[in-house]
Amino acid sequence: MTTSLLLFLFFLPLVKPDSDPVQDYCVPDTGSSPVELTKLSSYPCKNPTNVTAGDFVFSGILSPGNFSAETGFAGISVNPVQFPGLNTLGMSFARADFQPGGVNPPHYHPRATETALVLSGKVYSGFVDSTGRVHARVIEKGEVMVFPKGMVHFQLNVGKSMATIYGSFNSQNPGLIRLPMTVFGSGIRDAVLEKAFGLTEEELEKLKKRFEPKDLVVDD
Repeated sequence: MTTSLLLFLFFLPLVKPDSDPVQDYCVPDTGSSPVELTKLSSYPCKNPTNVTAGDFVFSGILSPGNFSAETGFAGISVNPVQFPGLNTLGMSFARADFQPGGVNPPHYHPRATETALVLSGKVYSGFVDSTGRVHARVIEKGEVMVFPKGMVHFQLNVGKSMATIYGSFNSQNPGLIRLPMTVFGSGIRDAVLEKAFGLTEEELEKLKKRFEPKDLVVDD
C-alpha cells in the first residue's frame, strides 16, 4: 500500500459530512427559557409523547418584516431559535420583501447553499463565483435561483410593485455576512481600507458613518 493511499485512508474520517440524525426529530426542551442557537447541542429533546403538531408549524412569515428606509428591504430569518421544530433537520428559511427599487445588498452565507423562490414581483438576482464572473438575470413569480454556498449574491426589485422571495437553506445555521457592513462597519483600521479601496479620509469616514454599528467593539 502506497504512502499517499495510507494518508488518504487516515484523513478520510476527518472530512466526512455531518452525520444524519439518529432520530426522527429533536424539538429542544429548554423549559421556560428561550432557545439559544449556540446552545442547541446541549439541550435535551422533548419527550416524543409531549410533542404536538404545533411544534412543526410556524406562522411568523405571514407578513413582511420591518423595511429599511435606506434599502427598501425587509427580511425575516427563521432558524431553530424562532422555530425549534427545525432543530437537527439541517435546514432553515427566510422571507424577503422588496419595495419597488428595494435591494438586498451583496452578502453570503458561509455554511449553506440557498434557493430563492419568487412568490411575487420581478427581481434582478445573481451571484459572483470564485473567478469573479457574475451570474445574474431577472427572475419572476414561480422561478427559483440557487446561490452556491459561500458565493456573494444580491437581489434588486426591478418591478413597479412589491416583490417577495422565499429562501431556503441546507443548514439550520447558515450564517450571514453582509459585505458593506463587514468591510466598513467592523472596525478594520482606516489605513487598510484607504489603501485597499483608494479612498480619502473623508470618503472613508462617510462610509463608516453609514455602516458602523453604534455598539461596535474593536479588538486591536
